[in-house]
Amino acid sequence: HRVERSDLEAGDHIYTWRTAFAYSHHGIYVGGDKVVHFTHDRQYLSSSSQAASTWFSSSPSDVPSATCLDIPDCGFGKKRSGVIISCLNCFLGNGLLYRFEYGVSRLSFIAKFRGGTCTTAKSDPPEAVIHRAMYLLQNGFGNYNLFTHNCEDFALYCKTGFLVCGEEGLGGSGQASSFVGAPLAAVLSLPLRLFVSSPLGIVTATAAIYSLNRYATDIGVRDDVIEVKVEDIALFHGNQLGDRDGCSGEIDDNGTRPQKRQRND
Repeated sequence: HRVERSDLEAGDHIYTWRTAFAYSHHGIYVGGDKVVHFTHDRQYLSSSSQAASTWFSSSPSDVPSATCLDIPDCGFGKKRSGVIISCLNCFLGNGLLYRFEYGVSRLSFIAKFRGGTCTTAKSDPPEAVIHRAMYLLQNGFGNYNLFTHNCEDFALYCKTGFLVCGEEGLGGSGQASSFVGAPLAAVLSLPLRLFVSSPLGIVTATAAIYSLNRYATDIGVRDDVIEVKVEDIALFHGNQLGDRDGCSGEIDDNGTRPQKRQRND
């Protein structure tokens, strides 16, 4: 939801809409008007994301100009890492400031038509969130992929410690789920035309399928996530590339199935 800068607290997951609300860019506010966020470098972008990234770009160079706050480390990031730290102005560009919501109820989640704004998962304490963000700033978060490993996935991981380890086509990003879920819902609702004659009924059914699909891919309810220590991120990605057992159990010593955190009613 929309917030003012004065409302921010260190450890908040924030985002801003870009390109006429076509997509949002996410990051972790670490205090001192600084944001750690995951971007792509087209030189190292996963091949499956190259075409789509032309439009849905998270690169700072594509953001409308804003007056930099001249914080000394604004723009810092390790080479080929993708994780950078920016001042709040540079992160927002000319966009507005929003805070991602955690621990929302099932009904509240489904009621939000737009993906990438909330999750049923609970957040870890701010100190754990900031530790993950700053560690990844120095050590990287792997290769950027628009649908499976993007800026929202980065922020969700920093807040919860959860990573998707299955072979589904999507990561934990609600925004990516919306991109895929909307056309999928339209296709799945086609048979309903045999039974529902009202255009309003078809629209309602399509919206319901879309919302339920978003809910099913939320990291707070899906069962293909594990809790991974930030120091073991590289091992986790190595195991993923090696396709070791998916989520069938522990992945060496770097992650175990998390106990699902209780959601608000």
